[in-house]
Amino acid sequence: MDRLTDSGITLVCCGLIGTLVVDDGLIERSFAEAIATQGVVSGTSAFARRMSQVHQARGRAAIDVLRVLFPDNEPRAQAAQLAFDRALPEALSRTVVQPIPGAIEALAAMRASGRQICVLTSLSRRVLDLVLAAGDLRGHVDLALSQEDAPRGFPAPDLALTAVIQSGAGSVQDLALVHGTGAGMEGGRRSAASATIGVLTGPHSATRLRGAGATHVVSSIAELPTLLTDLDPKHAGAAASSENGAAAGSGALRGASAGPPVAVDVPSQMGTRRRLEH
Repeated sequence: MDRLTDSGITLVCCGLIGTLVVDDGLIERSFAEAIATQGVVSGTSAFARRMSQVHQARGRAAIDVLRVLFPDNEPRAQAAQLAFDRALPEALSRTVVQPIPGAIEALAAMRASGRQICVLTSLSRRVLDLVLAAGDLRGHVDLALSQEDAPRGFPAPDLALTAVIQSGAGSVQDLALVHGTGAGMEGGRRSAASATIGVLTGPHSATRLRGAGATHVVSSIAELPTLLTDLDPKHAGAAASSENGAAAGSGALRGASAGPPVAVDVPSQMGTRRRLEH
């Protein structure tokens, strides 16, 4: 059941790469470069295994991913993170950052309806600023938070809860979290957001998103304004009233045309007679 306040969702928190801008493999290529500095190179079984782990862990902070790849070896994880932090901005500088088709229009529509837009990412502030500028998104959001703005990244709820506090939203029940990863969906669920909405433009499947806590899954953020309108309690109430009114009107018309009830004598199996009206 959707958990909605009387005023509906007023804060929409969106992921970054794969939710607002096209995911063309930048993240995973940057992780590949990072683990190569630790001797795990393309073409080996160790590389394939670790890249599978990277894909599964998408949405988490880089250091958390790298600790999964290099368990019990914090120096290697830290060294790989430094390499990742260099590789991703360099890759962005060589890439044309493209917003997801319909994303800017969706953001404008949601803001026009009175909702605040926040961007959440487990990536660094530097990367966040680069992507917002390159994608011409800065003027379309009200708040943007990176891994440095909360104690923990996804799947912890910290980023979502920080957004609620910094935006001035009334409660977590005013929040919808939109993301393309299982970690993002889990973070939304753990924050008790009213809606955790998975988008299929990110790295994870609908099955993975739902399994992590998605209450809804859409093809892309372009579908979000319509979904939020449908979830708005006022809209739902008006639709229900309209349907009830139509049903009552239809019933009245049926009653007016039916005429008086007709009496029919039906022989009883017990030898008595019943009088039925229909």
